[in-house]
Amino acid sequence: MRLLVRHQTSYAYGAGASRVAMLLRLKPRDHDGQRVLDWTVTVNDEPVETFTPNGYGDLEALWIRHGQAAGAVIVATGMVETVDRNGIVSGLSERIDPRVFLRETPLTAVTDAIRVLADDLTGDTLARLHALSDRVNEAITYRPGATGPDTTAAQALALGAGVCQDHAQLFIAAARAMGVSARYVAGYLRAQDQGMELHETHGWAEALVPGLGWIGFDPSNRVCVTEDYVRLAAGLDAHDAAPVRGSAMAAGTIAIDADVRIAQAHEDAQEQQLQRQQQQQPRDMKGAA
Repeated sequence: MRLLVRHQTSYAYGAGASRVAMLLRLKPRDHDGQRVLDWTVTVNDEPVETFTPNGYGDLEALWIRHGQAAGAVIVATGMVETVDRNGIVSGLSERIDPRVFLRETPLTAVTDAIRVLADDLTGDTLARLHALSDRVNEAITYRPGATGPDTTAAQALALGAGVCQDHAQLFIAAARAMGVSARYVAGYLRAQDQGMELHETHGWAEALVPGLGWIGFDPSNRVCVTEDYVRLAAGLDAHDAAPVRGSAMAAGTIAIDADVRIAQAHEDAQEQQLQRQQQQQPRDMKGAA
């Protein structure tokens, strides 16, 4: 499947900013399940081309500007060819010992309640992880706005509500409690149901299964990753894998708006719609950090 992606993130600095720095993990890399056919990243219409592998092997670039700035508009766009490999993620140039992904972070700290979630799972590692994915989905009802970027896996479990980030981080914490290396993945998902069309990045998990390697699990949708997924970057948790991380020397409020559009390239109607969206003016920026 060929997927067209357009991802725009806009920052508006209420009183202006004298220095802006952005760490961008917005360029997917090839592996056996995806091949990048075309991809560009710009900030304020300036191309960003100096992407290099980080410690995990994922591509990242640092964009820094000095001088007064009213805002920053980051656009990543391109085409990726994907293949359904039954969730198996192979062909990545791994640069790190997978045991690193047993490491606990504040967002994925293991509590007694999280241990209970995985305590009585039976079968081999793969079967237990599939059952864990189902349990995570049942434990956290999908509810946008119920949690925030700093909500921990334990807090989301206690609340019983959250979004894809919370599902993925709870799965990761429980998998690590089982002794399974697990990592957070940020990327894009083409929604099958147009009534449930997503306009933001998606988060899921990968777990290391003996004999198979890394397997992508999406507890939010109770599936392993398919050709509808585009993988951007991985990390110990959502913060570690964030597609955009930035800092600005700015006074006043900082308004942030993000929008993702993804469509199958050979579907003429969807492609034309995406092209029209690319030509539209950026949406009004809302929300203050």
